[in-house]
Amino acid sequence: MRVLLVEDDPMIGKSVQQGLRQDGHTVDWVRDARAAELALATTSYEMLLLDLGLPGKSGLELLAQLRRAAHRIPVLVITARDSVADRILGLDSGADDYLVKPFDLDELGARMRAVLRRHAGRADPVIALGNLRMNPATHELTQNGQPIVLSAREFALLQALLEQPGVPLSRARLEERLYGWGEEVESNAVEVYIHSLRRKLGSECIRNIRGVGYLVPASQ
Repeated sequence: MRVLLVEDDPMIGKSVQQGLRQDGHTVDWVRDARAAELALATTSYEMLLLDLGLPGKSGLELLAQLRRAAHRIPVLVITARDSVADRILGLDSGADDYLVKPFDLDELGARMRAVLRRHAGRADPVIALGNLRMNPATHELTQNGQPIVLSAREFALLQALLEQPGVPLSRARLEERLYGWGEEVESNAVEVYIHSLRRKLGSECIRNIRGVGYLVPASQ
Protein backbone atom coordinates (compact mmCIF):
# COMPACT_ATOMS: atom_id res chain seq x y z
CA MET A 1 0.00 0.00 0.00
CA ARG A 2 1.08 3.62 -0.37
CA VAL A 3 1.42 5.28 3.01
CA LEU A 4 1.97 8.88 4.14
CA LEU A 5 4.12 9.05 7.27
CA VAL A 6 3.96 12.32 9.25
CA GLU A 7 6.76 12.26 11.82
CA ASP A 8 9.12 15.05 12.86
CA ASP A 9 11.72 12.87 14.60
CA PRO A 10 14.40 12.03 11.97
CA MET A 11 15.49 8.78 13.61
CA ILE A 12 11.96 7.41 14.04
CA GLY A 13 10.84 8.62 10.61
CA LYS A 14 13.76 7.01 8.82
CA SER A 15 13.40 3.76 10.77
CA VAL A 16 9.66 3.45 10.10
CA GLN A 17 10.04 4.37 6.42
CA GLN A 18 12.79 1.82 5.86
CA GLY A 19 11.01 -0.90 7.81
CA LEU A 20 7.73 -0.49 5.95
CA ARG A 21 9.52 -0.35 2.60
CA GLN A 22 11.20 -3.66 3.42
CA ASP A 23 7.72 -5.01 4.09
CA GLY A 24 6.66 -4.05 0.56
CA HIS A 25 4.94 -0.71 1.21
CA THR A 26 5.50 2.58 -0.59
CA VAL A 27 6.14 5.25 2.05
CA ASP A 28 6.32 9.03 1.63
CA TRP A 29 7.63 10.83 4.72
CA VAL A 30 6.94 14.44 5.76
CA ARG A 31 7.76 16.21 9.03
CA ASP A 32 4.92 18.66 9.65
CA ALA A 33 1.19 19.11 9.14
CA ARG A 34 1.52 21.64 6.31
CA ALA A 35 3.61 19.25 4.22
CA ALA A 36 1.09 16.51 5.01
CA GLU A 37 -1.77 18.70 3.75
CA LEU A 38 0.05 19.28 0.47
CA ALA A 39 0.83 15.58 0.06
CA LEU A 40 -2.76 14.53 0.73
CA ALA A 41 -4.03 17.13 -1.75
CA THR A 42 -1.86 15.82 -4.58
CA THR A 43 -1.42 12.08 -3.97
CA SER A 44 -3.71 9.15 -3.22
CA TYR A 45 -2.77 7.20 -0.09
CA GLU A 46 -4.21 4.07 1.46
CA MET A 47 -3.21 5.11 4.99
CA LEU A 48 -1.91 8.00 7.09
CA LEU A 49 0.54 7.32 9.93
CA LEU A 50 0.32 10.41 12.11
CA ASP A 51 2.47 11.64 14.97
CA LEU A 52 0.70 14.06 17.31
CA GLY A 53 3.61 16.20 18.54
CA LEU A 54 4.36 18.03 15.29
CA PRO A 55 5.88 21.52 14.95
CA GLY A 56 3.32 24.23 14.22
CA LYS A 57 -0.06 22.61 13.72
CA SER A 58 -0.42 19.50 15.87
CA GLY A 59 -1.33 16.07 14.61
CA LEU A 60 -4.66 16.28 16.44
CA GLU A 61 -5.48 19.52 14.65
CA LEU A 62 -4.63 17.95 11.29
CA LEU A 63 -6.74 14.89 12.12
CA ALA A 64 -9.73 16.98 13.15
CA GLN A 65 -9.38 19.07 9.99
CA LEU A 66 -9.38 15.97 7.79
CA ARG A 67 -12.46 14.53 9.45
CA ARG A 68 -14.35 17.85 9.25
CA ALA A 69 -13.64 17.81 5.53
CA ALA A 70 -15.06 14.24 5.37
CA HIS A 71 -11.66 12.83 4.36
CA ARG A 72 -12.02 9.07 4.77
CA ILE A 73 -8.35 8.06 4.73
CA PRO A 74 -7.56 5.50 7.45
CA VAL A 75 -5.46 7.16 10.16
CA LEU A 76 -3.20 5.31 12.58
CA VAL A 77 -1.78 7.59 15.28
CA ILE A 78 1.82 6.84 16.34
CA THR A 79 2.82 8.92 19.36
CA ALA A 80 4.65 9.03 22.68
CA ARG A 81 1.49 10.34 24.40
CA ASP A 82 0.50 7.27 26.37
CA SER A 83 -2.13 8.36 28.89
CA VAL A 84 -5.63 6.94 28.68
CA ALA A 85 -7.00 10.46 28.19
CA ASP A 86 -4.67 11.01 25.21
CA ARG A 87 -5.75 7.71 23.62
CA ILE A 88 -9.41 8.53 24.07
CA LEU A 89 -8.91 12.00 22.59
CA GLY A 90 -7.04 10.62 19.58
CA LEU A 91 -9.66 7.98 18.83
CA ASP A 92 -12.57 10.36 19.42
CA SER A 93 -10.91 12.88 17.08
CA GLY A 94 -11.19 10.39 14.22
CA ALA A 95 -8.19 8.07 14.44
CA ASP A 96 -8.80 4.46 13.45
CA ASP A 97 -6.13 3.14 15.82
CA TYR A 98 -3.60 4.46 18.32
CA LEU A 99 -0.08 3.07 18.83
CA VAL A 100 2.29 4.31 21.54
CA LYS A 101 6.03 4.75 20.96
CA PRO A 102 8.29 2.88 21.19
CA PHE A 103 6.61 0.15 19.15
CA ASP A 104 7.62 -2.92 17.22
CA LEU A 105 7.48 -2.58 13.44
CA ASP A 106 5.79 -5.96 13.15
CA GLU A 107 2.99 -4.74 15.41
CA LEU A 108 2.69 -1.55 13.36
CA GLY A 109 2.32 -3.64 10.20
CA ALA A 110 -0.31 -5.86 11.82
CA ARG A 111 -2.31 -2.84 13.02
CA MET A 112 -2.12 -1.28 9.55
CA ARG A 113 -3.52 -4.43 7.98
CA ALA A 114 -6.28 -4.64 10.61
CA VAL A 115 -7.31 -1.01 9.98
CA LEU A 116 -7.48 -1.62 6.23
CA ARG A 117 -9.60 -4.74 6.73
CA ARG A 118 -12.07 -2.76 8.82
CA HIS A 119 -12.27 -0.01 6.21
CA ALA A 120 -12.86 -2.60 3.52
CA GLY A 121 -15.53 -4.34 5.61
CA ARG A 122 -13.50 -7.54 5.54
CA ALA A 123 -12.78 -9.67 8.63
CA ASP A 124 -10.69 -12.38 6.97
CA PRO A 125 -6.98 -11.47 6.75
CA VAL A 126 -6.77 -13.46 3.51
CA ILE A 127 -7.96 -11.81 0.29
CA ALA A 128 -9.78 -14.49 -1.69
CA LEU A 129 -11.10 -14.31 -5.26
CA GLY A 130 -11.85 -17.33 -7.38
CA ASN A 131 -8.87 -19.67 -7.19
CA LEU A 132 -6.56 -17.01 -5.75
CA ARG A 133 -5.71 -16.64 -2.07
CA MET A 134 -3.49 -13.73 -0.99
CA ASN A 135 -2.16 -13.18 2.52
CA PRO A 136 -0.74 -9.63 2.88
CA ALA A 137 0.71 -10.45 6.31
CA THR A 138 2.95 -13.24 5.00
CA HIS A 139 3.23 -12.05 1.39
CA GLU A 140 2.01 -15.44 0.22
CA LEU A 141 -0.13 -16.10 -2.85
CA THR A 142 -1.66 -19.39 -3.92
CA GLN A 143 -3.60 -20.36 -7.02
CA ASN A 144 -5.63 -23.56 -6.76
CA GLY A 145 -3.69 -24.24 -3.57
CA GLN A 146 -0.30 -23.97 -5.27
CA PRO A 147 2.17 -21.27 -4.12
CA ILE A 148 3.00 -18.56 -6.65
CA VAL A 149 6.23 -16.62 -6.17
CA LEU A 150 5.92 -12.88 -6.85
CA SER A 151 8.31 -9.97 -6.55
CA ALA A 152 7.44 -7.26 -4.02
CA ARG A 153 6.03 -4.94 -6.69
CA GLU A 154 4.15 -7.72 -8.49
CA PHE A 155 2.55 -8.57 -5.15
CA ALA A 156 1.68 -4.92 -4.45
CA LEU A 157 0.15 -4.42 -7.90
CA LEU A 158 -1.91 -7.59 -7.69
CA GLN A 159 -3.07 -6.68 -4.18
CA ALA A 160 -4.29 -3.30 -5.43
CA LEU A 161 -6.37 -5.04 -8.10
CA LEU A 162 -7.68 -7.80 -5.81
CA GLU A 163 -8.84 -5.26 -3.25
CA GLN A 164 -11.21 -3.81 -5.85
CA PRO A 165 -12.29 -6.68 -8.12
CA GLY A 166 -14.13 -5.58 -11.23
CA VAL A 167 -12.93 -1.98 -10.83
CA PRO A 168 -10.39 -0.78 -13.44
CA LEU A 169 -7.35 1.04 -12.08
CA SER A 170 -5.44 3.37 -14.39
CA ARG A 171 -1.74 3.00 -15.05
CA ALA A 172 -1.14 6.28 -13.20
CA ARG A 173 -3.06 5.00 -10.15
CA LEU A 174 -1.04 1.78 -10.14
CA GLU A 175 2.21 3.72 -10.48
CA GLU A 176 1.18 5.78 -7.45
CA ARG A 177 0.68 2.57 -5.52
CA LEU A 178 4.09 1.18 -6.48
CA TYR A 179 6.43 4.16 -6.39
CA GLY A 180 7.11 6.83 -3.78
CA TRP A 181 8.69 10.25 -4.09
CA GLY A 182 12.11 10.28 -5.70
CA GLU A 183 11.80 6.78 -7.14
CA GLU A 184 12.37 6.57 -10.87
CA VAL A 185 9.41 5.14 -12.77
CA GLU A 186 10.13 3.55 -16.13
CA SER A 187 7.54 4.40 -18.76
CA ASN A 188 6.40 0.79 -19.20
CA ALA A 189 6.89 -0.46 -15.63
CA VAL A 190 3.22 -1.29 -14.99
CA GLU A 191 2.92 -3.12 -18.31
CA VAL A 192 6.01 -5.20 -17.46
CA TYR A 193 4.55 -6.26 -14.10
CA ILE A 194 1.16 -7.00 -15.67
CA HIS A 195 2.84 -9.17 -18.32
CA SER A 196 4.73 -11.08 -15.62
CA LEU A 197 1.59 -11.63 -13.54
CA ARG A 198 -0.33 -12.90 -16.55
CA ARG A 199 2.49 -15.29 -17.35
CA LYS A 200 2.40 -16.68 -13.80
CA LEU A 201 -1.38 -16.66 -13.23
CA GLY A 202 -2.92 -16.96 -16.69
CA SER A 203 -3.68 -14.43 -19.39
CA GLU A 204 -7.31 -13.92 -18.27
CA CYS A 205 -6.44 -13.17 -14.66
CA ILE A 206 -5.90 -9.46 -15.40
CA ARG A 207 -7.82 -7.66 -18.12
CA ASN A 208 -7.04 -4.44 -19.92
CA ILE A 209 -9.90 -1.99 -20.43
CA ARG A 210 -8.59 0.06 -23.31
CA GLY A 211 -8.17 3.71 -22.43
CA VAL A 212 -9.21 3.09 -18.81
CA GLY A 213 -6.86 0.69 -17.04
CA TYR A 214 -6.51 -2.82 -15.68
CA LEU A 215 -8.81 -4.95 -13.55
CA VAL A 216 -9.18 -8.38 -12.03
CA PRO A 217 -12.60 -9.81 -12.98
CA ALA A 218 -14.99 -9.92 -10.05
CA SER A 219 -15.72 -13.58 -10.77
CA GLN A 220 -13.05 -16.03 -11.80
